[in-house]
Amino acid sequence: MDPTSRPAVVIDNGTGYTKMGFAGNVEPCFIQPTVVAINESFVNQSRTSKSNWSAQHSAGVMADLDFFIGDEALAKSRSSNTYSLTHPIRHGQVDNWDAMERYWQQCIFDYLRCDPEDHYFLLTESPLTAPENREYMGEIMFETFNVPGLYIAVNSVLALAAGYTTSKCEMTGVVVDVGDGATHIVPVADGYVIGSSIKSIPIAGKDVTLFIQQLMRERGEKVPPEDSFEVARIVKERFCYTCSDIVKEFNKHDKEPSKYIKQWRGIRTKTGTPYTCDIGYERFLGPEVLFSPEIYSNSNFTTPLPVVIDKCIQSAPIDTRRALYKNIVLSGGSTMFKDFHRRLQRDLKKIVDARVLASDARHGREVKVWTFGCGLEVLYLHQHLNFLRHLIQKQNTRNMEQAFVAQILYLRGCIEANFPFQVINEESFSYDAQGGD
Repeated sequence: MDPTSRPAVVIDNGTGYTKMGFAGNVEPCFIQPTVVAINESFVNQSRTSKSNWSAQHSAGVMADLDFFIGDEALAKSRSSNTYSLTHPIRHGQVDNWDAMERYWQQCIFDYLRCDPEDHYFLLTESPLTAPENREYMGEIMFETFNVPGLYIAVNSVLALAAGYTTSKCEMTGVVVDVGDGATHIVPVADGYVIGSSIKSIPIAGKDVTLFIQQLMRERGEKVPPEDSFEVARIVKERFCYTCSDIVKEFNKHDKEPSKYIKQWRGIRTKTGTPYTCDIGYERFLGPEVLFSPEIYSNSNFTTPLPVVIDKCIQSAPIDTRRALYKNIVLSGGSTMFKDFHRRLQRDLKKIVDARVLASDARHGREVKVWTFGCGLEVLYLHQHLNFLRHLIQKQNTRNMEQAFVAQILYLRGCIEANFPFQVINEESFSYDAQGGD
């Protein structure tokens, strides 16, 4: 069947979750964790049966068939020790291509239940993905799944295009993509990524989860060790929010603990017995890692997210900066914290306003125009004007205008460079009055 008559398959592979579905749908058909559970018994048997080709082949075939992805993989790893978890993507980059191929296989045949030969495919990649990774993607899709067509898009450009309407904005803006394994700040001008200005932060959603896990462990919460990471992830997704002032937030929790402290009731994975734990300061300290990374002991990175965004825009071409500041698009699950956008906007505005004030904070602003006029006169401006009058008497109006522009540009350059003018006379002036255009 002609693939153009069927909707394309869209798979957005992230470090934490993968979104899959068909083009034209409002929402993805499935959102599954990007994880694969492989039966280690068959893998080990394949390794130890090198002398017996038949046994090695059978073990390899079973290893290729006996695996699970997503929530099923997580459930299998908890219920059985024979399955080991593998994360195909780390920090936004594919780390295990064999596991990635198995993951795509389950996505296509078990979840979307489609024939890959009948659909075009769209896959996403990180802004800093190496060209070799695109080759591997194409090789797997064309040779393994025999797809008729493939397009690999940068996820940040798609995020910017998702909010694009001709009446509101153009395809120019900054995409702040805070995923589970990587944070990227990507400037886009007219639909094209400004590659030299892309910034990356080694702190992302998984670090927020680990920080919450660390805080709960230090506070002595009775969470089973095998469930601590999963509980921290649930706390992050359900209870965390972004505060405007961390000191005031501490005072609120101390004055009214019953109002702000929440409780989580869970069941131990191994024994099945229930347990409860309190959720307190980590509700606002978790997201604070992105704005105050120095509080996170596991990272040597100390630059706040708003500062990195400002540096990203300042490194872009000057004619695009105003449009970039006007259109900052948030993407990724770790930007879903309550009031995250307000905190980011406030901190970024403080940085920009401070720079504007610092650039205009010199003494004598109220008499700046008068002082500039005096400086021009003191620095031989009258000699330049006399020279211009001499040109007017000798040459036509058009040549006079060009000479005047040249003189003004020269004066402005001298003032900006903070050195005295050089007196220009008719002999030293290089303009050819007798020339054509």
